[in-house]
Parts: sequence; structure tokens; C-alpha cells
Amino acid sequence: MVNYKVPTNTKIGHVHLKVSNLDASLAFYVNLLGFEITERMGDQAAFISAGGYHHHIGLNTWYSKGQPPAANRAVGLFHTAIVYPTRKDLAIILQRLMDHNHLITGASDHGVSEAIYLDDPDGNGVELYWDRPKEQWPRAGDGSLKMVTERLDLAGLLATMNS
Repeated sequence: MVNYKVPTNTKIGHVHLKVSNLDASLAFYVNLLGFEITERMGDQAAFISAGGYHHHIGLNTWYSKGQPPAANRAVGLFHTAIVYPTRKDLAIILQRLMDHNHLITGASDHGVSEAIYLDDPDGNGVELYWDRPKEQWPRAGDGSLKMVTERLDLAGLLATMNS
């Protein structure tokens, strides 16, 4: 077998989610999280982005209109992860979620990143996070990455909005 590695600068381009109600999903992703609609196809599909990219997230009801959320204990998407450019940006979205009384299902410090977890209207997990600079990532004695799951200091995170 050939030992192939994906090129270093490869990125995940977008995620495309099956949703039950396009308007409810747009209210979450656009009105709450702040993505912009780049294209809408009636009540069947929409494409949304940050910063004018063609789309980071696709939403469609082609096979899922009016359907219940997938079972938690079933095969499928665990969460979509959205990376914020700075810790202050993560603090701002955390404050926005709190201001809108949106349920936060978790918050963790992973050593390499700080993350906030929530669900979209269809129960799809969403992780909002920022990465610490690579030189600050925790390492084991052999140099391998040593990620953790510890309590995130939400008050400390929110304090970065004032700095």
C-alpha cells in the first residue's frame, strides 16, 4: 500500500446539512451566528458563508423536509466545527448566544483550542472554537499532541471582549 498523505494546505471546504425547516435553520445560522446567505433556492436550499466565500455551509430540505432530528445514538454527523479567528471573536459569539438565551450544551478547553458547543434547530451539533497558536499546543514527552478536555473558563473568555 502506498503511504499517501493529503497535501498540507488542504482545507475542508464546506459542510452540507439536511434540515427539516429551511427558515428555522437560516434563523439559527444567519440571524444568530451571523453567516450571510450567498444563494437561496426557495424553501429547498440555501448556501451561506463568512466573508463572501461561495459557501461554508449548505442547507437543504431535499430529503428531510418536516422530518424529526436524527437519533443521538445513530450513525451520522457528530458536529460541525466553526473556527473563529481570535479568542475575542469566540467571546463575542458566546455573549451573543447568552444574550439570545440559546442553550449551550458544553464548553471545553482542549489545550489546542477553546470550544463552545450547541445544537442547531435540527439537533445537529455545532462547535464554535478558536485555535491557540500552534507553538502553545500541549505536547507529550515524545512531541506528540496531547489534547485534553477540561472546563472552559467562560468568565475569563468573556473578559477578553474588554481587552
